[in-house]
Amino acid sequence: MAGGNREPGRTVTSKVIAVLGAFEHSMRPLGLTEIADLADLPPSTTHRLVTELTDGGLLSRKSDGRYQLGLRIWELAQNTGRQLRDTARPFIQELYSLTSETSQLVVRDKNEALVIDRAYGTKKVPRSARVGGRLPLNSTAVGKILLAFDEPWIRQSYLKLPLPSSTPKTITDPEILDRQLKQIRSQGFAITHDEQRIGGASIAVPVWHTGKLGAALGLVVPTTQAANLERFLPILQATSQRITKDTALIPLDTLLASHRNAARKGATEPTT
Repeated sequence: MAGGNREPGRTVTSKVIAVLGAFEHSMRPLGLTEIADLADLPPSTTHRLVTELTDGGLLSRKSDGRYQLGLRIWELAQNTGRQLRDTARPFIQELYSLTSETSQLVVRDKNEALVIDRAYGTKKVPRSARVGGRLPLNSTAVGKILLAFDEPWIRQSYLKLPLPSSTPKTITDPEILDRQLKQIRSQGFAITHDEQRIGGASIAVPVWHTGKLGAALGLVVPTTQAANLERFLPILQATSQRITKDTALIPLDTLLASHRNAARKGATEPTT
C-alpha cells in the first residue's frame, strides 16, 4: 500500500491528527521514532508529515533532532473560545478579586471539562488546571455542573462509561453519582472536597446561554479553608448572571456543537 499505511482507509488528515496527538500527553520533546509509535504510523510517513508540519510552524525541531509543538499551534488555539474567554475574563478576574480564590470558567469538551479561563489565587491548590487544560466531569464541581444541567442523554451516556478515579474520595459508582447530580440540579450548585486532588475543594454554578447550559463557573480553594463553601454562592451566582447577559449574542452553541454531536454519535452507535 502506498505510504506503508498500517491501517487501510486511513486518511492523510487522520494521520496528521495522530502526529499532533502524540504530543497531547507529553511535556517533553519527542523523537521521530517515538512520534511514529504513538501515532501508529510508519517511520517514512511520520518523517514526511513531521517535516511538513515543521515547515508550517505547527511543530518545531530542536537542536538535538527532537520535536515539540510549534508556536503556530498556540496561536491557533488562542482563537478557540476566544469570544467567550475575552468577554468573560473581566468577570473572572473580578470574581478572584472579590474572593481571593482561584476562579475558573469551563465548557464541556466530549467527556471532559475544558478550562476556558482561570484567575489563579495566591493560595496553593494541589495541581491546579491551567487554561486550556482538561478536568474530569465526575470529580470536580464544575464538571458535575456540566453533567447535572446539560441534556439528559449526555448525562445518561456518561454514566455508562467507566468513571475515572482521581483520589480515594472520587465517586466512581454511577448510581451514587446520578443521585448526586439530581441533588445538584435541585439545589443549583455543586461542591466537592478532595475528589479531584487531596487538599482541594471547589464550588460551582451553571452559566446559561439562551436558556441552555453554556458553561460552568467555579472557585477552587484549599480543603483546609473550605468550611461553608456556600458563602461564595451569592457572588458566584451574580457573576454567572453577568456572564450570561454579556455573552448572549456570542454563538456559544457553535463552539460546543461539534463536541456534542460527537458525543451524541458515540451514544447512539450500536455496541458490539
